[in-house]
Amino acid sequence: MKTGSSFPSAAISFPPWAAAVLLAAFGSLLPGCYVLRQGGVLLSYQSRAVPLTEAAGPDAPEDLRLFAARVEDIRSFALRNLGLKENRNYTRFVELDRDYLAVVVSASRKDSFRRHQWRYPLVGTLPYKGFFDPRDARREADSLKARDLDVWVRRVDAFSTLGWFSDPLYSYMISYPPHRLAELLIHEQVHATVFLKNQAQFNEELAEFIGREGARLYIEKTYGRGSAEFRRMEDEEADSATFLAVLGDLIRKLEELYRKGGERETILSRKAEIIQRAQEDFAADYPRLFRSGDYRGFARLPVNNAYLELYRLYHDDSGYFDRLFRGIGGDLPRFIGAAKTLRGRRGDPKMLLAEALGLEPSP
Repeated sequence: MKTGSSFPSAAISFPPWAAAVLLAAFGSLLPGCYVLRQGGVLLSYQSRAVPLTEAAGPDAPEDLRLFAARVEDIRSFALRNLGLKENRNYTRFVELDRDYLAVVVSASRKDSFRRHQWRYPLVGTLPYKGFFDPRDARREADSLKARDLDVWVRRVDAFSTLGWFSDPLYSYMISYPPHRLAELLIHEQVHATVFLKNQAQFNEELAEFIGREGARLYIEKTYGRGSAEFRRMEDEEADSATFLAVLGDLIRKLEELYRKGGERETILSRKAEIIQRAQEDFAADYPRLFRSGDYRGFARLPVNNAYLELYRLYHDDSGYFDRLFRGIGGDLPRFIGAAKTLRGRRGDPKMLLAEALGLEPSP
């Protein structure tokens, strides 16, 4: 997901696909039902999708033809070199008149990092809810705010239907640089390959890690380490790592505040002070810390627990995946192969992943 300049490149999976799968079964429900509204839009996108080879035919604009070739190259790399699931994802194309796919709502308690969860058919609980119409997202956000929760609403540019449909490409993706496109497609293809019910944290951390490492391998193989594409990817990775370190420090300070407890109003007042100070320091230190201006907007955002929880969801602060990865010599296909064995197994998926790799679980 790329939301303005404040979010690093990533993607998200959320369950409008479940709505579409169950659309017929729930056809007798009210028209305003979440299942009907989101499933109907998703099905309309599916019906509008055309084969990428057709959309990028000889008479198509040059940028679309180059995009189609790049997508096919990334798909081939992800399936053949990495061992991700082979299906028809990203072989069709949808023209949209906006630069995002959907709007997603997340929420958390104001005085702790306790996520609000939604329960869905087939996939279990997830800490987000997606909408194709921004007005529906705003209504959901208002409802959560009325329950005195911190709420965050953001745009996303992709989601995975987990193999139930062939996920299409969207016209706004044409402008993505190679490393971002590769990370996006590999991230979502990980969801189509490995998705554990009621394990949103593991699913997103895994897809984020493999998406990043897979994109790095693809750029190195395709363009070389000395290329402009590789340098641009490294610059963005460096800025992302710096930004995540800033957020990690802020989160640790707030966690300490919440652990201490006390009067709720005092906690919330101190929380606001800690966030404001972090943003002031961020703005002052920005020229020294960052290579680009992509993250400047953070200093002006209404940061809250729901915003920070997104990073706790997607990013493995402990470095657990990285330690396992280095423990097998950076063999990404082997790492993915081990992850594919986890479906249907019970227990902590991180511990099971270490076991599947023949490694001792790290603390």
